[in-house]
Amino acid sequence: MVNAIQDPSCLWYVYIILCSDDSYYTGITTDIDRRFAQHRDGTGAKYFRGRSPRRLVYLEGNHNRSSASRRECQIKKLRRCEKCQLVASAENQLAAESS
Repeated sequence: MVNAIQDPSCLWYVYIILCSDDSYYTGITTDIDRRFAQHRDGTGAKYFRGRSPRRLVYLEGNHNRSSASRRECQIKKLRRCEKCQLVASAENQLAAESS
């Protein structure tokens, strides 16, 4: 049996999407491209009924299912200004990829 910690397919990501109404949606997934497509196509979260995902603005990886859920909960409790700071922070793996 493969150890789940070493299996890269079991890595979970916490993400934030900027929506068409300028709100932020926070979620978790093991496949960010698939999940974004689900949100875009209307088969993802109910949150996207009446709004659409504009773009992925934050990505944080290297979580297991439990730590990703805890982190998602922490982020959802943040005020908008704190989420904006998080998007601009060094924790954002999207910023590291574009550098």
